[in-house]
Amino acid sequence: YFLDKSDKYDSRDVERLQQDDKWVENYLIWRHDVVDDTLKMIDESFQWRKEYTVNDLSESVLPKWLFEIGALFLHGYDKEGYKLFWFKVKHHTRDPKQQLDKKKLVAFWLEHYAKRDHGKPLTVVFDMAETGISHIDLDFVRFIVNCFTDYYPNFLTKIVIFEMPWIMNAAFKIVKGWLGPDAISMLKFTNKSDVQEYISGEYLPPHMGGTDSFKYSYPPLVDDDFQTPLCENGPITSEDEHESKEEIDADTKEAGELNEAQNLNQKKMNSIEQISKSEETDKTEVKPKNAKKALTTFKGPLLHISPAEELYFGSKEIGEKKCLIVLTNVTKNVVAFKVRTTAPEKYRVKPSNSSCEPGTSLDIIVSLHGGFAASLQDRFLIMAAEMEQSCGAGVPELTQFWKEVPRTKVMEHRLRCHVIESSKPSSLTLKDNAFNIPAKTNEDLHVQLTHLLQINRRLEEQMNRCLWFQQLSVVLSLLSVTVAAFCFYLAYAQRS
Repeated sequence: YFLDKSDKYDSRDVERLQQDDKWVENYLIWRHDVVDDTLKMIDESFQWRKEYTVNDLSESVLPKWLFEIGALFLHGYDKEGYKLFWFKVKHHTRDPKQQLDKKKLVAFWLEHYAKRDHGKPLTVVFDMAETGISHIDLDFVRFIVNCFTDYYPNFLTKIVIFEMPWIMNAAFKIVKGWLGPDAISMLKFTNKSDVQEYISGEYLPPHMGGTDSFKYSYPPLVDDDFQTPLCENGPITSEDEHESKEEIDADTKEAGELNEAQNLNQKKMNSIEQISKSEETDKTEVKPKNAKKALTTFKGPLLHISPAEELYFGSKEIGEKKCLIVLTNVTKNVVAFKVRTTAPEKYRVKPSNSSCEPGTSLDIIVSLHGGFAASLQDRFLIMAAEMEQSCGAGVPELTQFWKEVPRTKVMEHRLRCHVIESSKPSSLTLKDNAFNIPAKTNEDLHVQLTHLLQINRRLEEQMNRCLWFQQLSVVLSLLSVTVAAFCFYLAYAQRS
């Protein structure tokens, strides 16, 4: 393919394919490990990506009015923790002159999300409330379907269609013909009474029976994950502070008992005590030698971040409320960082806005406020940027620095929450997360199950081939015996 059509591909896509194993794996999974079909899909998607200049799509190259009408945007999560890609059908009208720009808007959003969340699948929501014949645009719907079936592999979890008018039933029968059996099973036709089987009320607008007060507007670009910054170490009342210190003392005591019972080595205990002391004094000390590092680490250009993807909290009943994030500065300059979250009312992060010296590590404590429970939909964003030697690292200097630093020079990394349901002592959460005991997500289990089914299918095919050869061998053997017996008979008859 490359030799014949190299001029039809974007060299950046070819380079990524050679380096990104996850991308290759997604193509294989989506085409059931059939290599020829996978190659065909890669070829078609690469040609499409170059035709639509997907790698260069940005807000500046698309008409502003496309963003302003709010027909397409990302907002909220379904019950499985997958991002929602909304298509407000009532804002769409057929116009051949605008069709290409609208298709590029779809590609822009998909590529924007794929780069931001490393290709984690989406749930598409077609909100068809207040729609009619004038909003039917099968060419545009087919393009959206093709994006998921042909261009973005393993990128779709389900398509939730809300209140489809009866007059559109015939049109969607045509759409089903484009989807294929795998994608058809992802269609979920819903109304106000059953849509919450897939999406909780907190991410549904009132007309869908939910409580989400989100109102689309532009600018800025809708990025609802991290629009609200975490309060800088507060506001913390004296009552909160007193309660926090009591929790820290209790955790320290339990950690000591656990250490004695299980004979943990003194070095580990010293690290835990240092973490407790740093939180008690509202400071986080730089401990490059003693900081506990998770088993998984995100290796960014400015900071290495442990854990790489998930923070582990206990359920509300378990009461596990603390997690540890370790930042390591891998540059030769001071790196400023700040932490933002989707749920600032739930979490306290210390420090949430500070700096890290060259070559050192720094511990961040993430704590749940009393009475709150962690959710799979909660997210954290770590932002980092290099500071010049002349810049100070005090609060005023950091505030001014973040106002002036260009967005292109800011490193961003996202962490999601994982809720542990099994019961264990509440003081273990910080220690467990320091070593980042991994847990399987639904996505991981789904991938493993898919692999097992594919292996099972290949074994079954091999067994069928073996049985066929065995049957053929038996038939040939019987035929040989019959021929030999007939020859002996003829020889005997001639002698007689």
